[in-house]
Amino acid sequence: MAREAASRRRYNKGVSRAPLSTGLAAPNASTAAKILAVDYGRARIGLAIADSVRGVAQPLGTLERINRNEDMRRLRELARDNAVKLILVGLPLRLDGSRGEMAEETERFAQRMRKQIGVAVEMADERLTSWEAERMLEEEFGRKSKQIDGACKKKKDSEKITVDAVAATIILREYLARVNDASQEAG
Repeated sequence: MAREAASRRRYNKGVSRAPLSTGLAAPNASTAAKILAVDYGRARIGLAIADSVRGVAQPLGTLERINRNEDMRRLRELARDNAVKLILVGLPLRLDGSRGEMAEETERFAQRMRKQIGVAVEMADERLTSWEAERMLEEEFGRKSKQIDGACKKKKDSEKITVDAVAATIILREYLARVNDASQEAG
């Protein structure tokens, strides 16, 4: 694992990150505001949450996609129930930093969230987060798994921690680290 982490760090040094904000969000998110991270996918949406920019990113679960309206309704309810003030959406850039079809689809999804949920939305580079989530799950549980808790199938989907939820947690953790690093440099 140490060799993979070192390799990833070397790779990330040579890759430019997406800008912290793409103009969808308010520039100064409150430090007391809850942040919801979204790992958008065509079949599932991974979710993670932090209590504030000083908080700890935690997996929240995975939403199985139904349709645009129902997905948006469930996300709006989730944001309202958790008093979310910022939604962070992972932007799936190609390894060379260019935007593909999935990045365009994800940006449209983020715009829809901003309009329909009424909460600030930011995009964050999510390159290699699913890969990193898989490696973390393999290391922790010794096997590849979409469900890391080993629970029986009777457990609700929202209670399972999946690769998608772990990827959303990584997106949020990296965002929180960047925001905290920037505030320390400014202060």
